[in-house]
Amino acid sequence: MYEQLEDAIQRLIYLKPEEKLLLRQLFVPKYLEKGDYFLRAGEPCQHVAFIQQGLLRYYLLGDGEEFTYSFAKEHNFVSDYESLLSSQPSKKSIQALESCSLLVTTYENFQLIYQQFEEGERLGRLLLETVFVKIIQQLTSLYQDSPEERYKFFLEHFSEIQQRIPQYYVASYVGVKPQSLSRIRRRLGI
Repeated sequence: MYEQLEDAIQRLIYLKPEEKLLLRQLFVPKYLEKGDYFLRAGEPCQHVAFIQQGLLRYYLLGDGEEFTYSFAKEHNFVSDYESLLSSQPSKKSIQALESCSLLVTTYENFQLIYQQFEEGERLGRLLLETVFVKIIQQLTSLYQDSPEERYKFFLEHFSEIQQRIPQYYVASYVGVKPQSLSRIRRRLGI
C-alpha cells in the first residue's frame, strides 16, 4: 500500500529504512467517493495527501461559477499549500472526479518529515518548487495565451487523463464555455 508513496518520494530524496517505517506511521489511508471533497472552500487545509488511485480537480468559485484550475492524478500529492502553510481558510475546493484512494497526513506530521528525515527539508523544498512553477505557468498562460493555446497546454500536460475528465471541466480549465471548447477541438482536428 505504501510502496507508491515511497517510490514517489525516492524520486526526490533517498529514504532510509527507518524513514520508510516512519512514513507508514505518518500517512493513513483515506477513501473518497466520486464527488466527495478533499477540501471545501472556507475550511482551512490541514492535510497533504498522496493519490494512490483516482483523480481530483482544484477549483475556485466566482460570480456563482466554478473555475477549474488544475487536476491531480495518481502518484501526485494534493493539498492547498497556501491554506496549509498560512492556516487561513482555503479559497479553493478540491473534489474527487473519481473514487480515490489516498494516503493522508496532517500538516504537523509533514513537519515531522522535515525535522526527522535526513533529507526532509530538501523534500519539502522540491515539492514546493514544483507547485510554484505550476502556479507561475498557469498565471502566465492566463494572461498571455489564447484559449486554443491553453487547450494545447492541457493536452500536453494532462494527455493521459483527458478521457477521464468531463469536457465541461476541461472547458473551465481552458477558460471558455463548453461550446467554445468544441469549436477549438474541431479547429485542431480532435
